[in-house]
Amino acid sequence: MDRNIETELHRTLPDYAVYVPGSTDGSTHDTGNEHFLVFDGPDGSLMAVWTQSTFEGMPNQRIVFARSEDEGATWSSPRVIAGQVPPAVGPMASWAFPMVSRSGRIYVVYSRHIGVNDFASHTTGLMAAICSDDAGQTWSSERIIPMPRSIYDHTDTSVPSNWIVWQKPGRVSRGRYLTGFTRWVSLAVRNQPPSDSWTAAESVVEFMRFENLDDDPDPGDLAVTWIARNEDAIRVPHPDDERVSIVQEPGIVELPDHTLFCAMRTRAGNPYWSVSRDAGDTWSPPVPLRFHDGGDVIQHPLSPCPVYDLQDGSILLLVHCHDGHFGTHGPDDTSFHRRPVYALRGVHDPEGDQPVRFGEPTLLMDNDGVSIGHGNGRSDLSMYASVTVRDDVRVLWYPERKFFLLGRRIPDLPLPAPEVAS
Repeated sequence: MDRNIETELHRTLPDYAVYVPGSTDGSTHDTGNEHFLVFDGPDGSLMAVWTQSTFEGMPNQRIVFARSEDEGATWSSPRVIAGQVPPAVGPMASWAFPMVSRSGRIYVVYSRHIGVNDFASHTTGLMAAICSDDAGQTWSSERIIPMPRSIYDHTDTSVPSNWIVWQKPGRVSRGRYLTGFTRWVSLAVRNQPPSDSWTAAESVVEFMRFENLDDDPDPGDLAVTWIARNEDAIRVPHPDDERVSIVQEPGIVELPDHTLFCAMRTRAGNPYWSVSRDAGDTWSPPVPLRFHDGGDVIQHPLSPCPVYDLQDGSILLLVHCHDGHFGTHGPDDTSFHRRPVYALRGVHDPEGDQPVRFGEPTLLMDNDGVSIGHGNGRSDLSMYASVTVRDDVRVLWYPERKFFLLGRRIPDLPLPAPEVAS
């Protein structure tokens, strides 16, 4: 192993190493690894899907699959299940997410690029899906799931939507899988951004629910209910132009009273939250995320801020604890200011307007801002991550600098102070 890779592998003190690229210069075509979703396989194994490429957005972006039979200690070599095996390139496959039916059929849904670009090549795409009935040994042919047109789409109907699902859907809507997604507003219809930075490109949040997955339909026949569409989409204003919405990457947890709590990243210097009290059918207006009702806003830049159910009555929130002003970097410097990672433990507050209150941040990890990888390298700790809880072992699976794929056991975290409780 390259000495630099061996040194950098341990910088965030991982407990598990799932995937280590073969080079740092891109020559092995595997130096981009992100949207790392680990899930419980129907055969009792751990399984993972992620987006792999030479570097994010390159034409060889593809979906790979791996599995572990020893609780994450060792993993199979990743296998391409959508897109091209390098060095071949072809239509990009990106941002896959898994769901498992009650019979054990595995569905993987992803964005399929068709050679038409709108906002970006790796966001503009059809919704494609495949499935496996033998625990990932073989996969069906690709099918396309129809997506209804949106007021945020290009006026030319031959241009696909710009969308990304970034987290595992959960069975949080009356036993059906529900997930939020980012819809990037088409260049043809968006409001003029207040700057040239991609961080000012307009976006909204919507939701999708899979209605018939447990009937094991053909992947192309998955029935989807599209929620918070068009004028009902969640919008959060850019601080420099209230006409422009910047809100992305929703994460959802179900609270003990079945309220669905959603946290989202924004350009406002802090996450926003929304709730649904009807299994995801409708969502409340978004507001800034605080430690608790009347408390301070939780600072966080335009970076993933996932929330996870720890299955002990509490939830996990991951943030950077700054508003984007970090050292010499500003809010638009997303390749540099997305660190360190702090963990906050939250508990349900049924009497609060904000239905979750959070304890003090605990520093979870940092990589000291050292760059690694192909091209201009990455130094960020973007939490395009996932969590598994198995036999009371809670593991955060995370892409480190969008290069390594690693795991860290989640430590015990402080609960909110008693005086905050109602």
